[in-house]
Amino acid sequence: MEQVKSLKINKEIILTITQFGGLLALATFVPMFWHNQFVTGPIVNAVLFATVVLLGRESAILVGLIPSVMALSFGLLPPALAPIVPFIMASNAVLVLAFSLFKRVNYWLGVAIASFLKFVFLYFSTFVVLELIVKKELAQNVIMIMSWSQLVTALSGGILAFIFLKKLKRFNN
Repeated sequence: MEQVKSLKINKEIILTITQFGGLLALATFVPMFWHNQFVTGPIVNAVLFATVVLLGRESAILVGLIPSVMALSFGLLPPALAPIVPFIMASNAVLVLAFSLFKRVNYWLGVAIASFLKFVFLYFSTFVVLELIVKKELAQNVIMIMSWSQLVTALSGGILAFIFLKKLKRFNN
């Protein structure tokens, strides 16, 4: 007689995998359908904030690495911006790490500090990299894209994440 072994799957593990997959898919595929920074930026940032709250900073850092690579791969970012992709990825990690640290004090303080630090990091790293490798006219245009709009989209993402997390909490109760 054969012995049948069963695999016991923990409900919490399934929920975690499902949440991670859904958040990763949202951050990855939204930029493919909307090519507007003021639509995709807040959504990707909201996903990063929500992932920190739901799954922790390690998962959020991983989620933050994928959208930029996908955007470059699918031609959503001009090839001339390829050198700044690692800095966009690093700025997402800065956002995640700062938020995970400061959200313990207050959610909104975490959003504000994380958004500001992401903006500062991305602005200055973009400025330095582009000044070294790109024509001045193009560099100035890209620096404008990577400046104040990054702060606005990160703060907007914090608001969207807050609304999403409140709805999710209400749904789960």
